[in-house]
Amino acid sequence: MTDSPRTGGLDAALANGYRLLASDPAAAAEQAAEILRVSPNVRDALLLFAEALRRMGRPGDAERAELKAISLFASEPLLAEAARHLAGGRLDEAEKRLRPYVARRPGDVAAKAMLAEVDLAAGLHSDAEALFMECLAVVPSFVDARLGLATALFRQGRVRESLDLLDALLLADPGNVAAAEEKARTLGHLGEYEKSAAVFEEILERRPDSPPIWLGYGNVLKTIGRLEESIAAYRRALELDPASGEAWWSLANLKTVKLGEGDQARMEALLGRSDLRVEDRLHLHFALGSLLEDRGAFESSFGHYAEANRLRRSILPYDSDFTADEVSRSKRLFTPDFFERREGWGCAAPDPIFILGMPRAGSTLIEQILSSHSAVEGTSELPYIPALARGLVAERWRSGARYPEVLADLDRAQLRALGEEYLERARVHRKTGRPFFIDKMPNNWADIGFIRLILPNAKVIDARRHPLGCGFSNFKQHFAFGQAFSYSLDDLGLYYSDYVRLLAHFDSVLPGRIHRIFHERMVEDSEAEIRRLLAHLGLPFEEACLRFHENDRAVRTASAEQVRRPINREGVERWKAFEPWLGPLKAALGPLLDCYPEVPEAFLTGAS
Repeated sequence: MTDSPRTGGLDAALANGYRLLASDPAAAAEQAAEILRVSPNVRDALLLFAEALRRMGRPGDAERAELKAISLFASEPLLAEAARHLAGGRLDEAEKRLRPYVARRPGDVAAKAMLAEVDLAAGLHSDAEALFMECLAVVPSFVDARLGLATALFRQGRVRESLDLLDALLLADPGNVAAAEEKARTLGHLGEYEKSAAVFEEILERRPDSPPIWLGYGNVLKTIGRLEESIAAYRRALELDPASGEAWWSLANLKTVKLGEGDQARMEALLGRSDLRVEDRLHLHFALGSLLEDRGAFESSFGHYAEANRLRRSILPYDSDFTADEVSRSKRLFTPDFFERREGWGCAAPDPIFILGMPRAGSTLIEQILSSHSAVEGTSELPYIPALARGLVAERWRSGARYPEVLADLDRAQLRALGEEYLERARVHRKTGRPFFIDKMPNNWADIGFIRLILPNAKVIDARRHPLGCGFSNFKQHFAFGQAFSYSLDDLGLYYSDYVRLLAHFDSVLPGRIHRIFHERMVEDSEAEIRRLLAHLGLPFEEACLRFHENDRAVRTASAEQVRRPINREGVERWKAFEPWLGPLKAALGPLLDCYPEVPEAFLTGAS
């Protein structure tokens, strides 16, 4: 039954239909059909009709009724309101309406799919996957649910499964622009950037006036170094949608491009609009912060960065206590004895080189240097370590499994299988025959113990940067998804501290296994640091590593343009201009701030 007001006659007819459903589905179908003969667009009658037909063994007819009900979701006031909140980025408000509704009416596939979209936007990718699967079990031809499932798989690192799903969709419906767009983005993640660009170009032939397609095309062009074409694509997106905050931010985020006074006036005017979406508003604040920073207006710049972060944090919550607790429990679990008892376990392959640490700490530069070596291939940020690690908990959640404690229950064969599965998932990203490849996912620092268990011969590099420089660089960066800790100065300081705390523990437990590179030292004496790095990896020195900026490989991160230039000091101490406003970050960092690059004794001997 609906949650909206009804006339007595319609409510009574629907109630009678639902009473008949269990004992006489044919009579329930007739009751629903009678309502639809009078009012063809009554959603509840369509849902009743579909369920009755399904119980009568007529799944094709039931699916057609379901699809029509889905198309009429906006006629249900609660769903229409939830959709407005979702479109505006107000995930908590959307969830507040949808979750109780779906609990009451689990058969409303449109509501369930919308709740899955909320989970997807909130980063709850496995929850979203489960909901989309439930939708498709009822309505296999529900295209939006299939697209949502492809996205959920993609964000869990199951890229090949996602691509197979999209290919099947496009085979059945070659003109499906949404599926083609998702395929283009997935190909980009696989490193097939030229193919991705080609798919975007095909879409633009059919949809030349689509701002999101121009935006996605611009992102791919930026990745492969076609900078001028990328700028033109972003500008075209803005011509078509002047209020696209993401397009403005994409331009500002091109580190070698400076926005002009006309751009500033246009963005400021847009912020005066009351109907601007939250997502567009926060992107505009990030873009204006960047523009004003380039002009030296640091106080105004920081004001825009602060507002951008406030808005982003309002729709992407973060629990610093959860991270701190997981780090403390990791320290208790991963002792020398724990690893000694598992010596020789896991997959022995030495192929992966993990570069981890904080985002914006110089990891892309290290990757660019190493991928210039003849024995090393760069594959960008791979999501497979966290996906495999958290997947262990998902498989065992009914028994109360927690991470990382769940790792203690794995035997030799299971750890080896996990290492082999990681290598198999990563294989699709390896395009050359080079013996080693790089996984540059910064957040893998939280999973060092897991990496050591499943891939004991993998190399680990910690990219570290001054906590204020690193913290502020994160604060002024909008990430496509994830990195929820980065939208608050307090949380940034706590997250950095937890990261240092855990790595200090592993320095003690596994001495010499983690090779640390301080960004400032790499800038000051690149050759010495590069030689030291290659020696740790057991690789001979190659001059090409000093000429990393000549490497024309694709780079997907925010540092793409910077690593295509020789090393310079630009940006190393940019944070000092903003120091007057970094008080919360300093307070959260505590003793780490004064000791960098050393680690305070308290982090080595203090409580877990």
